[in-house]
Amino acid sequence: MAQRYVRVKTTQGQIYYGLLQPNRNVVVFDAPPWLGGQTTELELELDEYQLLAPCAPSKIVAVGKNYASHAEEMGTPLPKQPLLFLKPTTAIIADNESIYYPAQSKRVDYEGELALVIGDRCRNLTPEQTRKVIFGYTIANDVTARDLQLKDGQWTRAKGFDTFCPLGPWIVRELSAGARLQTFLNDLSQPRQAASVDTMVFPPEFLVAYISQIMTLLPGDVILTGTPEGIGSLVVGDRVRIEIEGIGSLENQVVSVNNSSLLISS
Repeated sequence: MAQRYVRVKTTQGQIYYGLLQPNRNVVVFDAPPWLGGQTTELELELDEYQLLAPCAPSKIVAVGKNYASHAEEMGTPLPKQPLLFLKPTTAIIADNESIYYPAQSKRVDYEGELALVIGDRCRNLTPEQTRKVIFGYTIANDVTARDLQLKDGQWTRAKGFDTFCPLGPWIVRELSAGARLQTFLNDLSQPRQAASVDTMVFPPEFLVAYISQIMTLLPGDVILTGTPEGIGSLVVGDRVRIEIEGIGSLENQVVSVNNSSLLISS
């Protein structure tokens, strides 16, 4: 099994990065792993911590229409260059935390995605240079208020609500080029989305280089690489699970914002 890098909060409120063990204990690091963090003698047992989103980025850079099949289902042409947008870091939640359905929207969609985690400060890279700055890979859900996206003509509100970026549950360092991404709703066995990540229009190395020529990327920053076809709407009570082969699964339930205090731990 690949090493799983996590970020946790202890029952005393301390936040650590660490390495998840097969027995679910966490060996704590003295710093984030992409900053050279080393293991310490502290090991947390399962009842001593809460799993958080696996990093705390300065920014989330997302890519739209990066699978040809998704652009087709949206009725739009493929972009000739990566189509970028930003999601606020306040949208991040962890595995098993709740997605809040905003009262402003009548249609909220799931979008399962592979996420890249940057490991070093970088700018103006070539694609050949990017492998040394991609620390690892995790899973994301680019939750979108689809009706507001169409209404506004730009994407900030539709993709920026609190809880609209589930991320996790952990980071792995290596990923098969043909890893399978699947999105499931509730207890249905048939995936709503299913694609290999190597069918992206612009692959991860190209995306990191392209973005680095626009803005400086910092350690811990996250890049969402786009969603394949099969997007669909969510209703309150739905559970959405995204699986990526070689990483694991990210699952969140949709709740009404009116019944929530919006206390997000991650």
